[in-house]
Amino acid sequence: MTVTSKGWAREWHLTRRPQARASADDFALVEARIPELRPGQVLVRNTHLSVDPYMRGRMDDRPSYIPPFPLNAPLEGGAVGVVVESRADGVKPGQVVEHFLGLREATVIDAAGVVPIDTDDLPAEIHLGVLGATGLTAWLGITQVASVRPGDTVFVTGAAGAVGSIAGQIARLRGAKRVIGSAGSTAKVRHLVDDLGFDAAFDYHDGAIGEHLAQAAPDGIDVVFDNVGGVQLEAAIDHLRIGARLALCGMASQYDGREPHGLRNLYQLVTKRATARGFLVTDHQDQMPAFRAEVGPWVRSGEIRHRQTVLDGIERVPEALLGLLNSAAPTVGKVVVRLREQA
Repeated sequence: MTVTSKGWAREWHLTRRPQARASADDFALVEARIPELRPGQVLVRNTHLSVDPYMRGRMDDRPSYIPPFPLNAPLEGGAVGVVVESRADGVKPGQVVEHFLGLREATVIDAAGVVPIDTDDLPAEIHLGVLGATGLTAWLGITQVASVRPGDTVFVTGAAGAVGSIAGQIARLRGAKRVIGSAGSTAKVRHLVDDLGFDAAFDYHDGAIGEHLAQAAPDGIDVVFDNVGGVQLEAAIDHLRIGARLALCGMASQYDGREPHGLRNLYQLVTKRATARGFLVTDHQDQMPAFRAEVGPWVRSGEIRHRQTVLDGIERVPEALLGLLNSAAPTVGKVVVRLREQA
C-alpha cells in the first residue's frame, strides 16, 4: 500500500527548544492521520525534502523574519512531490509539484500553495537547490544586492554550501575577474577549485583568514557575498577596495548556540565608502521567473555545476540538519532527504 491508501503518514515535530546546540533529541518522528481533502485542496506524496540552515533559527522562540516552529506540530520546509489526489481545478493526480509543507511524507495543501514542475529534462529535486530558493538567493545577492561587475574580485564565505557554491559561479559567469571562497575542510577547498572553478579557496579553520585573503586578493576585494559573518566578515572588511559592496546573506557563525563575534573594524565601511546590505530571499519570490530564465540555461549546459548531498529516508532529517550546522561535516552543496515510497 502507498502512504495515502493507509491514511497515515509520518511527520517530524519539534518537541523541545534547544538550550544551546541542537540535537536529535529535540525532534520526534510522529505518525499522523492524513485529513480528508476539502474542495480546492490536493494531497501530495513528498519525494524529496529540503533541509536548510535557517531551520535552526526557527527552533528558537524569538522574533525573526519568519515565525518559530511551534512545538509538537508538523515542521515546514521546501519539498517536491507527486499529487496523488486532487479536489482542485487545474491540478491533476500524477503532477510533480513543489511546495513549503515539507518534513513529512505526505501533506494536504491548498492548490494555491503548490507550483507544478516541468521535469522533462531536469530532476524534480533540482528545484529545491540550484533552480529553487537556494539558487535564487545566490542570484539575488550577486546580481542585485552586490551587483557584480566585469573585472570584480569576489569573496564568498561558506562557499561550499548550497548558496555559496552557486553564488561564486554566477559571479564568474557575470564577468568577475577573480572568485575566492572559504570552506570548512581541505576536501571542500579542493571541490571549490577543481570542480566549481573558483580561482582560489582556503580552509578558514587554520585561523589565517587575513593572510589567505591578502594572498588571494592582493589588490583588494570588490564584492563580499557573506553567509558566515564573524571573523570571516571582519577579515573581509580589512581587505575591501574603495566602493566595495557586501551582500549579507547569513550569519552561520552565530547559529546553533554559538557566541557572536563582535566586528571591530566597521569604521572601514565608512572610509572605504562601502555598501553593506542584508537581504532575504522571501522578499523577492517574484524574481523567480527571471532567475530561472538566466540560470536555467547555465545549469542545462553545465556552465553551472551543482552537487547535492542526498540522505535516504525520512528518519534522517535530524541528521541532515545537524550535519549542515557542522562546518567540518562532509556535506557539500544542497542537502536533500529522499523519501522511500511506503509499502
